[in-house]
Amino acid sequence: DEVPSKEQLPGLLAASDVLGTGWFAADAADVKPGATVAVVGDGAVGLLGVLSAKQMGAERIIAMSRHAARQALARDFGATDIVTERGDEGVARIKELTRGIGADSVLECVGTQESMMQAIRCTRPGGHVGHVGVPHGVELDGEGLFFSHVHLHGGPAPVRHYLPKLIDLVLNGKINPGKVFDLTLPLDQVAEGYRAMDERRAIKTLLRP
Repeated sequence: DEVPSKEQLPGLLAASDVLGTGWFAADAADVKPGATVAVVGDGAVGLLGVLSAKQMGAERIIAMSRHAARQALARDFGATDIVTERGDEGVARIKELTRGIGADSVLECVGTQESMMQAIRCTRPGGHVGHVGVPHGVELDGEGLFFSHVHLHGGPAPVRHYLPKLIDLVLNGKINPGKVFDLTLPLDQVAEGYRAMDERRAIKTLLRP
């Protein structure tokens, strides 16, 4: 058996968690070749959702982010457009970029009321929302959802299902999801790693023994 190189380890680590979740978001959102995709959330999962949508053949990928470093990584992973606005303004900007129609597929990678509503409202009628942000305080209005004509699918990511493909993509150098690790700390500084992510000083922390 071949041992992965030291350079490949961050990518494989990402595949076991955040990449699998981002991939599921894109899969649940039914991303198809040539599609227009919007990604709500610029954490590790959202950024790898951008990468996943690119791998699935999306032609246009709109990343919603207000942070320069995360915007740069989103572009590196395949984003074609960056939207900094949120809420009503964010929805209006997506509509503007899509000739008033909305995106074919939207990846919701946050889990707040605002992010979920933004995702649904950015989606074209008949489009798909893949939601993987763990919901906290999300309540959907039945009538609003009814008339939106949007497909909604998501939940905990079945990462093991995608792992063989994701591992293959990493080992063959087709993708480098390990770029989401922008802070490396020793294992005994795990609390600082979580603190850095919570305070948005880091996208994702890599711990080494």
